[in-house]
Amino acid sequence: MPLDQSLVDAAIQQALARFPSGYAGAAAVRTESGQVLTSVCFDAPNTGASLCHETGAYCEANRIGATVVASVCVSRSEPGRPFLILSPCGICQERLAFWGPKVQVAVAVPGKPGQWQSKLLSELQPHYWGNAVADAGE
Repeated sequence: MPLDQSLVDAAIQQALARFPSGYAGAAAVRTESGQVLTSVCFDAPNTGASLCHETGAYCEANRIGATVVASVCVSRSEPGRPFLILSPCGICQERLAFWGPKVQVAVAVPGKPGQWQSKLLSELQPHYWGNAVADAGE
């Protein structure tokens, strides 16, 4: 299974390594070959230049010619607080679309933000604009 607890744990370990105190967040992706890539956000002084936690791992997968099959992002506000599962934002969903609608993504269980469930990217975006283009044969 591309999306499993070990992928969530990889994201948490990366978050703790990069942000050992205070806020912590990170992402982990699994490639088709089973490789796990992790990354953290880039918080630039100009927030318009900042990047999501997932971006580095997506770029690395693209750089090595790997296919992303699963993605997870985690975040906690401070030590002692649980890590929350963050579904990919709209921009990251657009980035994941590069690998197609069957990419598995972690989303929080409703009412239990520290627990996760797996959804296909297509389930997050049932009316994705690319569907119209594909349906039109363009």
